[in-house]
Amino acid sequence: MAQKPLLTQEQLKKKLEISNFEPNAILRGAQLTIVGAHRALQNPALFTSSHYKQAAIAVAVGIAIRIAIAIPIIGIKVLLWFLSFIFTFEHATWDENIVGGLDFIEKYVLQVPFFLMTLLRYVTPTLDNMFMDSLAWVDKTYYAKHKGEDPSRLRAEYYPNLREYPIRDGSTHTTSTAEAISMFLMRFGKRAGISLAVFALSYIPYVGRLVLPAASFYTFNKAAGLGPAAVVFGTGLFLPRRYLVIFLQSYFSSRSLMRELLEPYFSRVKFTKEQKKHWFHDREGLLFGFGLGFYIFQRIPLLGVLIYGIAEASTAYLITKVTDPPPKPAESEGFAASQQEWKNKHEFLNLRLSDIDTGRHLSRPRPESSTLSTQGNSSGAFSDDPPPYTEMRSR
Repeated sequence: MAQKPLLTQEQLKKKLEISNFEPNAILRGAQLTIVGAHRALQNPALFTSSHYKQAAIAVAVGIAIRIAIAIPIIGIKVLLWFLSFIFTFEHATWDENIVGGLDFIEKYVLQVPFFLMTLLRYVTPTLDNMFMDSLAWVDKTYYAKHKGEDPSRLRAEYYPNLREYPIRDGSTHTTSTAEAISMFLMRFGKRAGISLAVFALSYIPYVGRLVLPAASFYTFNKAAGLGPAAVVFGTGLFLPRRYLVIFLQSYFSSRSLMRELLEPYFSRVKFTKEQKKHWFHDREGLLFGFGLGFYIFQRIPLLGVLIYGIAEASTAYLITKVTDPPPKPAESEGFAASQQEWKNKHEFLNLRLSDIDTGRHLSRPRPESSTLSTQGNSSGAFSDDPPPYTEMRSR
């Protein structure tokens, strides 16, 4: 009797599939970083007095973060300086290794600057306001670009309906700020603890060399699939520890950044934990490219917090490319479940770069009964209420 294989050829092919994390999707995400930032910076609403004030505060916070991060390092340097009067460090290098190691752990293992910046979301509603203001601007520029075209072939608006949704925490679905902050601190604490443990285990003789590649394989296999995980594992065997840590933490931080940037959307449209997981998985490559671009930019000294605000505004543009326009809250039953799959994924990934900002061939046609009202609404709202989402979906 022939032994049954553990995996059939089709099952193995499916496991090795990288369609959600293909290079083209990552490249499109990086392109959206630039296009989204350019679109956000064109919005005159971002340059009001209130936003100027927030920008000044952001820069000041950036300076405070840099000082707060530097204090422990300076303290250790001062301690070593005092010890140099007692011990001779002239031919020793361990003191420099301690300072350099602490700086590396702080920036790349624990991600302290990134943590402090993302924590600001729960202190002030400015980022949420920037997201919604930018979403209204994206709607307005979309209709201005397609002025004179058949309204029935244009997509519906995002901002008018989304602003009517009640705001809850995207993970807990509660309105409690304290609970949202506690969940964020738990997520960061868990990630920081695991990062420290893995980094420490990588120094174990003989087997330590395999710790980081094995950890990267486990994480990538859960997030992107067996194919990308195998590539990362094989590459990690030959990369120096320092560069592998930087790569892994850049990946994890870009994912965490996207989770925080998308919070204004998920705090309004209620997804279950499983639905949200599928939503992220189907857009994994694009979100990685988008998040990585802004993660690199936000590491600019002092201006990192300001870049974070631009990233939030740009995320409003991203939402219009990877989701459908939301229905009214009363008609939203089944909408979140329908958004788990990125419906125009193949069309978007196959667009030419020059067409990435048009959305002409990607948008779902509007209901024929809807007409564009140009009076009394700067973002081009419809004069008639749209039909329920289930009816639009059947059409």
